[in-house]
Amino acid sequence: MPTMRRPDVTTTARRFAALGDPTRLQVFLLLSREPGSVAEIAGQVSVSRPAVSQHLRVLADAGLVEREADGTRNRYRPRADGVTSLRDFIDSMWDVGLARFKAAAEAAARSLSRPEKRP
Repeated sequence: MPTMRRPDVTTTARRFAALGDPTRLQVFLLLSREPGSVAEIAGQVSVSRPAVSQHLRVLADAGLVEREADGTRNRYRPRADGVTSLRDFIDSMWDVGLARFKAAAEAAARSLSRPEKRP
């Protein structure tokens, strides 16, 4: 069975928690489609610019987005290593589950292929 690489559980938990808020998740999904400024994001969600800034700060503190200066505005985009770490965490659980399923299926196949003992 593959071994799970031990993730930094504090960082992973903070990243999942940051995405646990519906508005933050919506902001993150918008940014995953196209980088944007606070004003651009605020135009697509039902919260104010200050609220969008606050949500972006939480996402940035969790390592999920990064800010890039673009003239007089800041544009935000997903931070690749933050997103990759979440994907790797989920993939590692999937790998363990698949390995367990494979072992169970192989054990079942072996038991079916053995000749029955009759008294």
